[in-house]
Amino acid sequence: MVYNYSERMSKMNGAATREILKLLTRPEIISFAGGFPATQCLPQKEVQEIAHELLSEGRATDSLQYGTTEGFVPFRQQLIEYVKTAGIENISLDQTLVISGGQQGIDLMSKTFLDKGDVVFVENPTYLTALQIFDSYQAKIVGINADKNGLDIEDLENKIIQYKPKFLYCVSTFSNPTGKTYTVANRKEIASVTAKYNVMVLEDDPYSKLRFEGESVPSIKSFDTHGNVVYISSFSKVLSPGLRVGVAVGDKEVIRKMTICKQGVDVTTSNLSQLIVYEYLKRGYLFPNIAKSLPIYRERKNAMIDAINKYMPEEFKYINAEGGLFIWGEFDAPINTVELAPEAIKHDVAYIQGQVFYPDGGGLNTLRLNFSNATVDRIDAGIHRLGDMFKEEIAKLK
Repeated sequence: MVYNYSERMSKMNGAATREILKLLTRPEIISFAGGFPATQCLPQKEVQEIAHELLSEGRATDSLQYGTTEGFVPFRQQLIEYVKTAGIENISLDQTLVISGGQQGIDLMSKTFLDKGDVVFVENPTYLTALQIFDSYQAKIVGINADKNGLDIEDLENKIIQYKPKFLYCVSTFSNPTGKTYTVANRKEIASVTAKYNVMVLEDDPYSKLRFEGESVPSIKSFDTHGNVVYISSFSKVLSPGLRVGVAVGDKEVIRKMTICKQGVDVTTSNLSQLIVYEYLKRGYLFPNIAKSLPIYRERKNAMIDAINKYMPEEFKYINAEGGLFIWGEFDAPINTVELAPEAIKHDVAYIQGQVFYPDGGGLNTLRLNFSNATVDRIDAGIHRLGDMFKEEIAKLK
């Protein structure tokens, strides 16, 4: 049988993380590849308690029935308060949409704004699944240069003039994959220059609550005075990725269009999942659980930094993030992390090659390491194995 696939499938491939995770069935493999929350941080007891009550007699019908596309109204009202923690004030109910995880927010933004050939800007490098989603809409993806402070504003403005993009996508706090956080000044400049040229911004915020050190910073959306910024956040990293619940906040006209698009995708985010998260927030469980989780993540991140300093070659440079789930590194040597990824698997350790995060296929000398889903002992052992492998490869170059 010859299958006549759509044109959009021509650039679609399985996500690198998903392909590598298929290999990780052997327990001896130490994985730094995914972005899973620590198992110890998943609030099983509290969710079980809430689910039992929701499915008890008298409440089960509401939990198991269809809901409205926009989302459960009391939950949306609650989310208006929740996004205030990102500095987002004066939001009305019709500016909110409950989404099935942050990725759906990216997809709905794309469905709302992108036609074939339209330009999307991303930080270079950026979240690999966002790149896949933009490819599925046959967009042209253009990378914007960035440094430790955030996006290069001059590069952003010059490319806006050159390419006339539909929107800019960015993860402004503990960026995936680099772990960087944009400064307040950089956020203000992004809001200003995009408004000046009538360019939309999609600000993705999955990680900002996972801060181990440093001061919290307000979202880009908090500096939006023109209605051109859509902010999305999910509960995947701070509560449970399995519940698939998040929120999109933006101008009410944009949210209305995204809602229409959502009607054609999944009709509504799971009512049961919404009600579980609603009750979890209502009972005051979220922030105490985050407070209990942060020492676990901090310990694992510090263990990875210590192991990198101990075992990795001196040519390996890394970003020591103040939060999030990842350490990003690159080699001051012609090391090809794509070619070496299968070799690492042979050494029973896995990472994500940095190339998949670049829209132009660059970054051959880069990689992303996840520290959240491995114990301190396994982090030390895994980095030791990687360090030995990379030192051996560098020695071959001399």
